[in-house]
Amino acid sequence: MKLILNVGTIFCYECVMALRKFIGSVKGVSSVEIEDGKVAIEFDPAVIGEEKVSRLARESVEKLGYQILG
Repeated sequence: MKLILNVGTIFCYECVMALRKFIGSVKGVSSVEIEDGKVAIEFDPAVIGEEKVSRLARESVEKLGYQILG
């Protein structure tokens, strides 16, 4: 399953690496792609729920000083 979150801004390289490392290390998450102001997270819903992935991504993005739009 894929969850796409709109951030509306471009992340710096260090922030991209931090998000990939933190979110990507969670059990059930198979990939984290950040491009064109969007964060796309592929995950296995049998291992981790969409709500938990969304909350984790939102918290991670906000800790870096960005906000999820919408």
